[in-house]
Amino acid sequence: MASTDTSISSSFPFTLKHVAVLDSHIAYIDTEASHNAAITAILLHGNPTSSYIWRNIIPHVSPVVRCIAPDLIGMGKSGKPIITYRFVDHARYLDAFLDAVNPNGPVVIVAQDWGSALGLHWAFRHQDRIAGLALMEFIRPFPTWDDAGGVQAQEVFKRFRDPVVGRKLIMEDDVFVKVLLPGGVVRGLTGEEQGYYSSPFPTVTLREPVWRWPNEIPIEGHPKDVFEIAVKYHDWLLETDKPKLLFWARL
Repeated sequence: MASTDTSISSSFPFTLKHVAVLDSHIAYIDTEASHNAAITAILLHGNPTSSYIWRNIIPHVSPVVRCIAPDLIGMGKSGKPIITYRFVDHARYLDAFLDAVNPNGPVVIVAQDWGSALGLHWAFRHQDRIAGLALMEFIRPFPTWDDAGGVQAQEVFKRFRDPVVGRKLIMEDDVFVKVLLPGGVVRGLTGEEQGYYSSPFPTVTLREPVWRWPNEIPIEGHPKDVFEIAVKYHDWLLETDKPKLLFWARL
């Protein structure tokens, strides 16, 4: 029976596992359900978080299905290889990770932010394995900047995408982790929560993935490869009869 506890805890009640993936490793939660669960829930986080974001969700779900929640490459407790951290890099590591830990059987993709783009890209290429989709603020292709958000949001992310200004703001000043992340949580973050989210990015060099993500948002056809990928999975999402549950936060 699923948990009925609705409190929000900052504690992380899981022991992360690690698996070798390509030239690095992925850290992940795996509840390994003792019951014969037919379906696995794959929980995918976004920028600049980690599997820690699912700590209060998994207890409600794990009594019913096996839950697997990775830290994306370069994030959380996963390896930090020297790569560009483009969307296609993350997709490559996620593909290899899922091949290693859950190569068969039906899955439900539970995803937020960039996890949704990675999850939908995987789902589009593995349609026969998809039992359902639960998406929070998912990434879609934006034909214009006006489609991507209000004027203030546009200006912020245009600055983030500037190779000089953006790198300084995100990599040197750490504004994505220190300002945007807590600013997007209505109740705020506790010191423990903020510390957990900050710990993977103690140096400028390790913040490369955090800076790269805003540059990958598919807007006005750019980046070309990511935009084309997003169009494909978005068109499929509109047409497929797979069960879907969509959440959208309104501050």
